Amino acid sequence: MDSIDFEAESTNGKIKLSNVLKEKDFVVLYFYPKAFTGGCTQELKRFVELYEEFKKYNTEIIGVSNDKLDTQKKFAEKYGAKFPLVADPELKIIKLFNAKSDRGKGASRITFIIDKNLKIVETLKSLKNAAEHADKALEKIKELHSKGL
Repeated sequence: MDSIDFEAESTNGKIKLSNVLKEKDFVVLYFYPKAFTGGCTQELKRFVELYEEFKKYNTEIIGVSNDKLDTQKKFAEKYGAKFPLVADPELKIIKLFNAKSDRGKGASRITFIIDKNLKIVETLKSLKNAAEHADKALEKIKELHSKGL
C-alpha cells in the first residue's frame, strides 16, 4: 500500500485511510493545531456546515491534531462533527504528511485532498482564514468531479 496510508484511533473508532477510500472517491484530510482554539473551532464548524455538500460528492472528511482522543471527542460532540477526528499525540500521521508546525509541537494548518489511489491531488495551506480550508476543499472536489476524476 502507498506510504501515506495510516491507521488511527478517531472519534468514530479505529479508521484506516485506504479502507475509507474503498467506499469514497476522495478524502479531505485536514490538520489543525489545537482543538477548542479560535481558528480551529471556526475551521471545524465550517467543515460541519459543509459536510452534507461533501457527502454529495462521495467525499469523507478526516480531521487530525495532536490532541488526545478524549479532547477530540469533546470537540466533535460540542460542534456536531459526524466525520472522524483523529488523535495523533505521537505525531505519527502529522510527520507522515509533513504537517508539523514550525512553531509548536503540534500540527500546522494544512489540508490535503486524497483520491482513491491514495494520491494527494491537492494541498491547501497558507490561507488567511482557517474556515476557508473547508470552502476551498469543496471547490476543488467539485472541480475534480466535473472533470470526471
